Amino acid sequence: MMAQNDLVVAGIDVSKDKVDVCIRSLSLRRTFPASAQGRRQLIAWLRKHKAGKAVMEASGGYERDWAKALREAGIEVRIVDPKRVRSFARSAGRLAKNDAIDAEMIAWFAETFDEAKGQVYDAAREKLVQIVHARQGLLDLQTSLQNRGEHAAPEVVQKMQGRLLRQLAREIAGLEAAIAALIKATAHFAELAAIIESVPGLAETTAAGLIAAMPELGQVSNKAISALLGVAPYDDDSGKRRGERQIKGGRRRVRNLFYMACLGAATRHNPMLKAFYQRLLAKGKEKKVALVACMRKLIVILNTLIARGEKWDASRYAVS
Repeated sequence: MMAQNDLVVAGIDVSKDKVDVCIRSLSLRRTFPASAQGRRQLIAWLRKHKAGKAVMEASGGYERDWAKALREAGIEVRIVDPKRVRSFARSAGRLAKNDAIDAEMIAWFAETFDEAKGQVYDAAREKLVQIVHARQGLLDLQTSLQNRGEHAAPEVVQKMQGRLLRQLAREIAGLEAAIAALIKATAHFAELAAIIESVPGLAETTAAGLIAAMPELGQVSNKAISALLGVAPYDDDSGKRRGERQIKGGRRRVRNLFYMACLGAATRHNPMLKAFYQRLLAKGKEKKVALVACMRKLIVILNTLIARGEKWDASRYAVS
């Protein structure tokens, strides 16, 4: 079955050493090695069969070179969430899993859910994403070492941990400086950062994380941006039973970052959000539920501000 827009779609399963490709509508399958020659062969094969769109899962970075080569060749590329593809496969009764099957399922998923456009390659954003992820990795390591330091250890171990923590602090500071410089030097990043940081409670770290991980901000509906962040509530009802609405999916790393920013905004720094948070608590909402509602409210406001190219207006968002 062809995609709804009649564009021939190729599903690509990416691994470290190769890619498995399936054009489901034409019942075609091929494997290509992860090399410059393999990428050229893939592009020639897709052109031969008039495939104008390639869909692949986020694969820990292995997909980047393939996506870049395809985009440069004029082929539309869409990166999808592996969890959504696996859920789709289970719903279709496809429980078996290998690389060839995965490529077919990606193609089938893309044909069924073709609402999202391919992403335009942005070299500056790709660089920012990698630096932001590297910083987070060092922060995780720093936290792990600090937690170990809470337990008794021989003096030689304590000194080693101290040296590592001091080095980590220097490296983290260096990455933060690089992030700030990249945002300042990239016009559209600087514009986004100015809007995000105009919101009381949101600072440079949050702005960088959102710019890197949420390129859809200001370009999609409020419902879609809430779902992408992972703060959209979903019903859990069956028959007469009415379960609690729950959040599902979304982008975990940026959601965790936004959670911490909203915690400070809703309890200290943002009068409007603080009043909203207190009203929810007064209605009997649990703190975490109320905070998620604040996250949803704030990401929707940000989505609107960025779409309009406007900064936070304290009079518009005054406490009522």
